[in-house]
Amino acid sequence: MAYPQSMFPYPVNPVGLQNCIYHFTYMWLRNGDNFWFFLTAVGESRAYGYRFFGGRWNQYSIGLREIRSYNCSPVPTLY
Repeated sequence: MAYPQSMFPYPVNPVGLQNCIYHFTYMWLRNGDNFWFFLTAVGESRAYGYRFFGGRWNQYSIGLREIRSYNCSPVPTLY
């Protein structure tokens, strides 16, 4: 699944990252990796959720220092 290039990634901010809880979020890591992530919790030093990998969603956690940037996808409404 390709990431839409028209959306601008936000710089890492743990407080801002909490606004992405229960949203599909695209993550860019400092090691060059990037992927879709469904965020479920943000701790003091880690983000927790599910990473799309190998054709399915797997439990995953990321150190906040590892995140270069991220972008939340808005939740679609029914109206």
